[in-house]
Amino acid sequence: MLVLNCDRLSLSFGAAPILDSVSFSLNEGDKLGVIGVNGAGKSTLFSLILGTLTPSSGSVYIGKDKTVGYQAQNADFNSDRTILEEAYHTFSDLIRKEAELEACRLEAERSRTEEAARRYAFLQEAFTRDGGYEFRGRCRGVLKNLGLSEAFWDKPVSSLSGGQKTRVSLACLLLRDPDILLLDEPTNHLDVDALFWLEGHLKASRKTVLVISHDRYFLDSVVGRILEIEHHKGRLFTGSYSAYVKQKEIDREIEERHYRNQQKEIKRIEAYIEQQRRWNRERNIIAAESRQKMLDKMEKLDRPEALPDTIRMRFENAEESGNDVMSVYRLKKSYPAKPLFDSLTFEIKKHDRLFVIGPNGCGKSTLIKILAGRIPADGGGFSLGSNVKIGYYDQENQDLHPDSTVLDELWRASPGLSQTALRSTLAQFLFRSDDVEKTVSVLSGGERARLTLAKLMLSKHNLLILDEPTNHLDIPSREILERALEAFDGTLLIVSHDRYLINRLATRLLIFGNGPTPQLWTGGYQDYLSRPKPTVADKGREAEIITVSKEQYLAAKQAQSEKRRRENQIKKAKEEISRLEKRISEINRDMSTDEIAYDYQRLAALSEELTASEETLLTLYETLSEAGEL
Repeated sequence: MLVLNCDRLSLSFGAAPILDSVSFSLNEGDKLGVIGVNGAGKSTLFSLILGTLTPSSGSVYIGKDKTVGYQAQNADFNSDRTILEEAYHTFSDLIRKEAELEACRLEAERSRTEEAARRYAFLQEAFTRDGGYEFRGRCRGVLKNLGLSEAFWDKPVSSLSGGQKTRVSLACLLLRDPDILLLDEPTNHLDVDALFWLEGHLKASRKTVLVISHDRYFLDSVVGRILEIEHHKGRLFTGSYSAYVKQKEIDREIEERHYRNQQKEIKRIEAYIEQQRRWNRERNIIAAESRQKMLDKMEKLDRPEALPDTIRMRFENAEESGNDVMSVYRLKKSYPAKPLFDSLTFEIKKHDRLFVIGPNGCGKSTLIKILAGRIPADGGGFSLGSNVKIGYYDQENQDLHPDSTVLDELWRASPGLSQTALRSTLAQFLFRSDDVEKTVSVLSGGERARLTLAKLMLSKHNLLILDEPTNHLDIPSREILERALEAFDGTLLIVSHDRYLINRLATRLLIFGNGPTPQLWTGGYQDYLSRPKPTVADKGREAEIITVSKEQYLAAKQAQSEKRRRENQIKKAKEEISRLEKRISEINRDMSTDEIAYDYQRLAALSEELTASEETLLTLYETLSEAGEL
């Protein structure tokens, strides 16, 4: 059954178009993902559906008696109720009925009349049918599943952080269970466990869901259709996010090929017309006019529009560090009534890609702030290896000065660069023209993230410590960042909830939340998810498993070391081959000149050098052949 229809929705502010003829329809139970670069108009589309904005043209139809619920990207409400009271308030109608039922019970006990007993039984049956004995349990369950533990439930909503308020708002929306759910970046403030729960909840729901998200893992798991907003227009794709990526690539290739082929045909026809007109005979003129009519009637294809601008980045490595990058020993940190970690010990080796994962508030960001030298530990310590240079990315972008301009902020980080070089770098991060004169205080979250990444890119490091680097970035920017980190020839220590990023890059995991001490996992994210869950019988083998994991880690590191040694050997061999081939060519040229042809001593020396060079060259060829590089 049709529950939502958007017909040719358009919105403009003055001469600037925001959305242009966006159309789609959803049936009951459909799950739609809305994607596009930051500023494409995704949240504006939600405002048009909700009626808070009036379209310039087009219409929105919502099914009769269908309720609509909206979760804003950054919920901002200052209720004086506690978290638990706010969740209960979602069921205010049931709370009123509960009070009425209790009053009826007392009346039935006092009067002991049959009429009072019947009324009480009737109200109790209705209260049970409406979930009156279940709603409090539902509230507690949803709050826990969204990462709001019982320790927070008695806190006023107004005292919470922005991320916590957003989670409370999401919990209340899910408890209300409207017919149509509009979710704007619901995964921004959720940890991995809460993400898995939300995915399962939405997949099992029979309600219609529209979700704006940059979380590709989430989109793949939940939605069955994708609405892409690009260049103000909407385009609908069937399938998950991964299916959309493949289909868009195919469609774009077909569109470009059709456009090129039509342009070739147009040029061929125009050349034919020009030739016939030059001959200027009657039959030639008739032929030219016929082809011109055919050309005029041809439906011209528009050139496919360029893809939206994306950032460009490449992290330059500083001088190579030693093999031992960082040693953490007996590290301890706690806050009043909240211990985070104690006796935390681990090592980071060169080229490790260690990801720190776990629930919100468990101490992940605190740990890397300690390791980046931003805050002190309560006990223990850490040491850096030889020639380690740290680059740190703070998810809150606290290193930015609110009164500085974008250009001044980058110049402060790299004072040795010219203004031309700084502007060129900013252009790579989509700060162009007057954008570079904006003050940091007026930048959006995405713009601040791009500026911080630009500062980090210009400073050469061999250990990058990053705290939620993909927050506030749209999908194309996340993919560019992933490729840049993948190509980085240094060591990575990253806190992230972005499962796409973790799955693509992680070689080791430091997992918070499974006990008082974080656990190390050697291997990728998928290996961790598919690991056999430990049973009681496995407890006695724990020491053996740890030993095996250590052996596997050491074996993997040795294999990586051997691989790098062979790569260096091949690289040097290729360089030496290039030098020898050039030298052999020079010797042959010199030996053929008249000047040396009669200088027998010089000729003998060159001949001896030529023989030695050719033998060495042959040996190098054999080396590359054995390595499969010839």
